[in-house]
Amino acid sequence: MTVPPLTRIVQALPDTVPFVAPETLERRSGIRIRARVGANESSFGPSPKVIRAMQDAAHSVWQYGDPEMLELRAALAAQLGVPLPSIVVGEGIDGLHGLIARLLIEPEDVAVTSLGAYPTFNYHVAGFGGRLVAIPYTADDREDLGALAAAARRERAKVVYLSNPDNPMGSWWDRSNLQQFLDSVPEDTLVLLDEAYSETAPAEALPPLLPLRPNLLRTRTFSKAYGLAGMRVGYAIGDPGMIRAFDKVRNHFGVTRLSQLAAVEALKDDDYLRKVVAQVADGRGRLAAIAADNGLAALPSATNFVAIDCGRDGTFAMRVLEQLAARGVFIRKPMAPRLDRCIRISVGRPEELDVVAEELPKALREAL
Repeated sequence: MTVPPLTRIVQALPDTVPFVAPETLERRSGIRIRARVGANESSFGPSPKVIRAMQDAAHSVWQYGDPEMLELRAALAAQLGVPLPSIVVGEGIDGLHGLIARLLIEPEDVAVTSLGAYPTFNYHVAGFGGRLVAIPYTADDREDLGALAAAARRERAKVVYLSNPDNPMGSWWDRSNLQQFLDSVPEDTLVLLDEAYSETAPAEALPPLLPLRPNLLRTRTFSKAYGLAGMRVGYAIGDPGMIRAFDKVRNHFGVTRLSQLAAVEALKDDDYLRKVVAQVADGRGRLAAIAADNGLAALPSATNFVAIDCGRDGTFAMRVLEQLAARGVFIRKPMAPRLDRCIRISVGRPEELDVVAEELPKALREAL
């Protein structure tokens, strides 16, 4: 017997997994990961209040989560000062990006992004048969707002993707530049503004949430500063008409009962969030110092990671990454031309950054 034929779109896709996980590295090499500083998780973890609430509610995991996620959406609406119908919750930003692609992308429809930007949206666009148009970063390692908007107009794009602050480079645009960008994108093109690092971003990087624009969706997550990456909770803010459309395609039981509870409790603990954001800022400074001690340059960052220019080409930077992995340090790196000269290190706990400081000089020597 043969396997039933896949769709033509799926048959044409490469056999690939977008990310190599630290668990995969451990299985392949047998080397224990000593510093898990590659996936931009928060190794500071969630608020202790969140953990206690989850422990107290563990007996209820036999129940499905609320498919309307009303308590969490109401808590978000109150905190953000936006109408309840303007928020949808999903299985992390990655899950929401898949739904956005499903809502808007048909075969041969165009999505515009940056060459080397966070890749998951690209993965979903390809899965629905869309065509990606990728715009190179500028010479100072920032996404090119003018070129992205021009490509959206030229290609009659259905979606243009922008992350601000940016992953993988850590850069950001202020609200005046973002406003000019939004005004230059056609009204019938959706701007997908990925704000995964909104909590660590400076205030000027976040335009006002109101008034809502019909062609703007902003995605945020509990995976970074809130320390809930393993719970898979993200949300999108947008025009209620667009938000309602998610109900047509989303997995209504995709966000678990404990995940919803954890997110609600996380929103209540502002003191813990402020503490984590301060620790992240300290960690960025420590990573910049480690880079300087090794003759490398850390790029400015508004995220929970730092991109470090290795001073050579992508081949050398890849050797540095591989040498660090051989020493139990999990990091990642950009792969697009020119950006690939960098490695990307997440802010970890102080003891993890001690491991980075210890092992980076050795990795650099072996990579030469």
